[in-house]
Amino acid sequence: MARVTLYSKDGCPYCDRQRALLRDGDDRVEEVNLTRSPQAMTELLKLTGGRRIVPVIVRGARIEVAPDGGSEIQ
Repeated sequence: MARVTLYSKDGCPYCDRQRALLRDGDDRVEEVNLTRSPQAMTELLKLTGGRRIVPVIVRGARIEVAPDGGSEIQ
């Protein structure tokens, strides 16, 4: 079982879809919700190369930025 981190925000349909897909798998998922934890934005910007977008999925060294579309963070 791998550890997966999902960066998301409230009201994001792309985040909802990724959350559902991840729940169906065998991975242990930790969610970082930027609506509730805005201090995590610094971490997100490092992962995305400065893009303010979610969802972002981190599996080990693999980073997926908005794999099926995404929502910008204002």
